[in-house]
Amino acid sequence: MSAPMAPAWYEGLAMLDITRIDPLTAEHRLERSVATVLRTIDAVQAERQTPPVRAARQRLGQVYCLSRLARAKERLPLR
Repeated sequence: MSAPMAPAWYEGLAMLDITRIDPLTAEHRLERSVATVLRTIDAVQAERQTPPVRAARQRLGQVYCLSRLARAKERLPLR
């Protein structure tokens, strides 16, 4: 039985010399990555504020609060 074959992209990594990556290219890639994350966060925050989603989140919060109160009440000793 032979050893499993590595994917083609993995073999290409062996030839990649990390020390030769241009610092400006790495900085540009990092900036693009951060910008993408910030856009995603902004989109999620905007979606959370839309009326249907906001109402659903508020309702879930109310249900969660009521269920916590019910559990706490069950744990109270009987007098």
